[in-house]
Amino acid sequence: MGEDQVMPNDAAPFAGRTVRRMGFGAMQLPGPGVFGPPRDRAAALAVLRRAVEAGVNHIDTAQFYGPDVANELIFEALHPYPEGLVLVSKVGAARDGTGQWTAAQRPEELRTGVEANLASLHLDRIPVVNLRRHPDGDVPLGEQLDAMVALRDEGLIGAIGLSNVDLDEYETATATVEIACVQNAFNLADRSGQPVFDACLDDGLPYVPFFPLGSAFSSDNPVLGNPAVRQVAERLHVSPPQVALAWLLAFAPNVFLIPGTSSIGHLQENLAAADVQLDEAAMAALAKLGGIRP
Repeated sequence: MGEDQVMPNDAAPFAGRTVRRMGFGAMQLPGPGVFGPPRDRAAALAVLRRAVEAGVNHIDTAQFYGPDVANELIFEALHPYPEGLVLVSKVGAARDGTGQWTAAQRPEELRTGVEANLASLHLDRIPVVNLRRHPDGDVPLGEQLDAMVALRDEGLIGAIGLSNVDLDEYETATATVEIACVQNAFNLADRSGQPVFDACLDDGLPYVPFFPLGSAFSSDNPVLGNPAVRQVAERLHVSPPQVALAWLLAFAPNVFLIPGTSSIGHLQENLAAADVQLDEAAMAALAKLGGIRP
């Protein structure tokens, strides 16, 4: 992929809307471990408002971030919601009283999750809700899809997305249900999701990589600490996060990003990545990471 193939941060179709390819993820707004209130509530609200002021119109969230914290911050900062803002949430998980992540995969739990999102966001309908499959779950995908279709047909959600799915699950879902987007792990260092990524590209479906900058829960970040990423950043006079985000935008036109932060400074840095042009030498150096394809 050469310099002339780098994609700008233009608007593109997403779940029947048109959104900027650089969005915002609300996962980092709650406290440590995505649990409890933020360290600085005023700063969290300011980040959300600044993101929308800067043109972001795709915000990814979940009721189990906090729980309720991320959604309540979004409501306080942005309601009444600007016209054209696409809020995307997800169901399939929950939190216990100690903040541990638990599966909530049964159809009735998916409905409860949607209802909890509606309540905390103060919405009658959520534009997009991702069904997040649990890796150890034993609920058949078909039962979950039936539940999501029922919620869509009732008008509680506008469109159905998938998250954390493998290729078989993706093909099963898209063969029976209209799918709006897929949210799976994918970044410079982790391209294990390439088969689903390629299927989405072939089908023209938006792909929203989570952890675009590497894992948010590891001190040894495989993306930002990679020597090749740091060398490209130094040569182009940008930051390693900007290199990682710009690479994803350049990788394929169906990529939509949702980097998260609770800092205005980091937000500005992330948004500016949309204007970073990776030359042919940079793309060649970065193609060697991940080991699947350039």
